[in-house]
Amino acid sequence: MPKLIASPTLNPCVGNIAKLAHEFVGLVNTGDASLSITRVQSPSGWMGVGQYADYREYRLLLAGSLHVEHPDGAFDLRAGQCLDTEPGEWVRYSTPGPIGADYVTVCIPAFSRAGVHRDV
Repeated sequence: MPKLIASPTLNPCVGNIAKLAHEFVGLVNTGDASLSITRVQSPSGWMGVGQYADYREYRLLLAGSLHVEHPDGAFDLRAGQCLDTEPGEWVRYSTPGPIGADYVTVCIPAFSRAGVHRDV
């Protein structure tokens, strides 16, 4: 039988200004360790810290732009594009554009704070 997930669990994100992730499926909201599905609305001017993760992550950009820094350079992800980040790849994200970014992340296995390693 289909199961309704009526609402997400809100999780604060690391960065220079407040940003929330809305986890629909994952360890926190449904107890699922195999994957997580989260909607993130990142405000203009948000800057994250460099990080690498133990999980594979996909970021599907719905609106705005997401700046992605990596060891070989940087690029901007635009609405309608998707980012595929392998476990262990270092990245740093920011949303410098005027409307920030609205995106969905899928992590396999599920996102966990213990599975993401941030620069100090």
